[in-house]
Amino acid sequence: MVDPLLVVGVLVSMFVAYNIGGSTTGPAFGPAVGADAISKTAAAALMGVFFFVGAWTIGRNVVTKLGTELVTDPAVFTLESSIAVLFFIGVALLVGNVFGVPASTSMTAVGAIAGLAFAGGVLDMAVMGEIVTWWIVSPIIGFWVSLIVGRYFYARLNRLVAMERSEGPLLDVDRSGLVPSVSVHRTTNRRELVGTVTVVAIGCLMAFSSGTSNIANAVAPLVGSDALAMDPAIILGGVAVTIGAFTIARRTLETMGSDITELPLTAAIVVATVSSALVVFLSALGIPASFVIIATVSIIGLGWGRATRPVTVPEAVSAEETPPVTVDALAADEPGEELPPIGEEDSEDIPEPGDLFNPATTARVVLMQNVVPAIATLGAYLTFRFVPVFGF
Repeated sequence: MVDPLLVVGVLVSMFVAYNIGGSTTGPAFGPAVGADAISKTAAAALMGVFFFVGAWTIGRNVVTKLGTELVTDPAVFTLESSIAVLFFIGVALLVGNVFGVPASTSMTAVGAIAGLAFAGGVLDMAVMGEIVTWWIVSPIIGFWVSLIVGRYFYARLNRLVAMERSEGPLLDVDRSGLVPSVSVHRTTNRRELVGTVTVVAIGCLMAFSSGTSNIANAVAPLVGSDALAMDPAIILGGVAVTIGAFTIARRTLETMGSDITELPLTAAIVVATVSSALVVFLSALGIPASFVIIATVSIIGLGWGRATRPVTVPEAVSAEETPPVTVDALAADEPGEELPPIGEEDSEDIPEPGDLFNPATTARVVLMQNVVPAIATLGAYLTFRFVPVFGF
C-alpha cells in the first residue's frame, strides 16, 4: 500500500518543479519566441527535453550535494521534514513572485535545507562554505567576461546575429514523400538563418543549464530521505517542469517575463551564454547556482563594457567618474555599423545619466534576492528547532 505521506511529498515536489518550469521557460526561450524564431509550443517542448537532459546527466551531482553532502547525517531528512522543506521553498518563491522579482530557486532551496540541518545540528559547514564561496565568485566571473565581450566583441556579434526577418516562413517543409523534408525558404537570408539558429540554440543551452541546477531544488529533500530513488525523482521532476512549460509559462513567454529578455537580442544572447556556461560548470561540481544573480551582474558588466569603448583601459580605470551603464549602451551598434578603434569614439556617444539602469529597481532585485532565501532559511530553522513534532 502506498504511503499517503509519500504521495503528498511527491505532489509538493512536483508543484515546486511545475513552478520552476513556468518561471524558467520565459527567460530561456523568450528571445526566440519574441523574434518569431519558434512558437510557444515548440519552446515548451524544447524546454522539457533539454531540462530533462540536463537533470539526468549533470543535475544528479547537485541532487547528491543537497540531499546528502550538505548534512552530516542524512537521517535528518525524514519524509515529514522533506515535505516541510519543500513547503518553505514554495512559500519563499511565492514571496518573490508577489514582489515581481525572479527569486533564486537554488539559493532558496539551499537556505531551507541549511535551516533544517542547522536546527538539527547536522549542517556541514565546509560544504556550505564551498557553496557560498562559489556564489560570490561566479557573479564576479560573469561580470568580467561580459565586460570584455561588451568592450571588444559586442559590435561584431551584433552584426552576426541581427534578426532581419524576411517575408514568408524561415523553412519549407515538404510532406509529399513518406518522410517529410525540410529546406531553407528561398527568401531567407544567411543573417536571418544564423540569428535564428543562434537564439534557439541559446534557449536550449539555458534549458539544459536549468536542468543541471534546478532539478535538485524540487527533488533533493525526497532523495535525501530515501523516499524516492534518484532516477524516478528526476523523471517526475522533469515531467512536472514540462507541464509548467506548456501551461503557466505561456504568459511569461508572451511578456518575456524576465529582465534579460527585455535587452536587445544580441545582449540577451551574450548574457544567456555566459550565465548558462557558468551554471553548467558549477553544476558539474555539484554547486547549486543562481542563474538570475549571475545574469543580472553579467548585464551590468556587458553594459559597462559597451559604455567604456570611447576611452582606453587606463583612462577608464583612472577616471574620476565611472562611465554610466545603460541599456542604450548595449543597443548602440546598428547591424553593419563600422566602429572606430577603442578609445577613438566620440565621447558624446556615452549615454546620458538619465538613461542609467533604474537604481531603485536594481536595489529591489538585489534586496529580494537576499530576502527570499533568508525567509526560507529562517522559517525552516524556527520550525525544525521549536516544533516538537520534528524531534530536534
